Amino acid sequence: MLKIMNDSIKNIYFLGIGGIGMSALARYFKAKKYTVAGYDKTPSPLTDILQSKEGISINYEDHESAISPEFHNPKTTLVVYTPAIPVDSQQMAFFQTNGFVLQKRAEVLGMISRQGKAICVAGTHGKTTVSTMTAFLLHHSAVGCNAFLGGISANFETNLLLDDKSEYTVIEADEFDRSFLQLSPEIAVITSMDEDHLDIYENKENITEAFEAFAQKVKEEGKIFLKDGLSLVNTTVTGTYGLEESADCYSDHLRIDDGCYIFDYHGINVDIQDLKSGVFGRLNVENLTAAITLALEAGVTAEEIKKSLPQYRGVARRFNVHINDGQRIYIDDYAHHPSEIEATLRTVKEMWPHKKISVIFQPHLYTRTRDFYIGFAKSLSLADQVFLLDIYPARELPISGISSEIICEQLSVPGRIMSKEALLDKVVTDFKDGILITMGAGDIDRIVNKTVELLKK
Repeated sequence: MLKIMNDSIKNIYFLGIGGIGMSALARYFKAKKYTVAGYDKTPSPLTDILQSKEGISINYEDHESAISPEFHNPKTTLVVYTPAIPVDSQQMAFFQTNGFVLQKRAEVLGMISRQGKAICVAGTHGKTTVSTMTAFLLHHSAVGCNAFLGGISANFETNLLLDDKSEYTVIEADEFDRSFLQLSPEIAVITSMDEDHLDIYENKENITEAFEAFAQKVKEEGKIFLKDGLSLVNTTVTGTYGLEESADCYSDHLRIDDGCYIFDYHGINVDIQDLKSGVFGRLNVENLTAAITLALEAGVTAEEIKKSLPQYRGVARRFNVHINDGQRIYIDDYAHHPSEIEATLRTVKEMWPHKKISVIFQPHLYTRTRDFYIGFAKSLSLADQVFLLDIYPARELPISGISSEIICEQLSVPGRIMSKEALLDKVVTDFKDGILITMGAGDIDRIVNKTVELLKK
């Protein structure tokens, strides 16, 4: 039980409950027998599950009357909110002006991280995959773990794991709004420090400083690992990981056998031969190298890792191959930063070098499009043709002159801007051969099931 909770708190209300991080916290408090409810801007597959299968009440109207009366008492209700909630939110105003205790999602997660031993995975990309892999390896060992993940594990079909017998909690450490500075890691890893969230950080120097500050949050007796090639000026690093011998912990002898990746892991004090993984791409072998390193530090044995790893199935919307009938391949991926798009497309080209690649991409945020439209165009141009959706705004208001058009203009391959409806009607329905990829962090996930349905017809 969280130490912030006094005995009078019975209800937890979430502003922005449909977010992947918020929903994990909502599930956590529901499991702890609190009455949980919340607000979100629009329904989604995730909010549908929270409501229909987990009994969490959710409303979609931003006004006071939508809040159930049982959450109107500030003495019995804690309010948790996400920075994505707009400043003019009527529900937020109600709670602020009526004496409620309000906590940011990051603050609550930080308090949870101090209840035991936290394994925190940070990075501008790769953190969801590595944290999910780490949680999987711990769960399938005598160590066990709790976990708050930034994606839906394909193995567990949830973003929350609970284990009352384990002292470890795996946490995805989100750099947005400097949220990860609320955490207190026992063991931590940084996967990447690329330019991103420049609406918050302004420049690469500030991003690096924030990750340095995160590394300083690791407990004195704790350990911090970095991807090989990254560096921190003021932090003594425990070790590095990667796919080259220059790293302290590395994987090599990568080969493919019967659709699986086989590789050898070399750690600080242990070698594990012939590890088998069913997830695709060299990048995922690198991610597994980080996860294996963290798991070993937490006490998972080499034998436990070798036994469980072949069962790992990945994360929803992280290079999910939905259809592969030999002629057509359909992949859905969360990539929303130029470096992520490049990594995904290079993996696809490596695996299927002779197939034509068509990408449907939805830019996420006006500010990110403004800052990286040239990079988006360059990475997307690794495909053979690109279809662009309008920008998904999330928490942002439009910016003059910023649209999907500025990406389209910079493409070096054929590109078009289309609506979801037109894409499903024309592009997907007419897709007969090659590779089709949907990409983005917005609501593009809502056309995935329909795309699969149309392709199977």
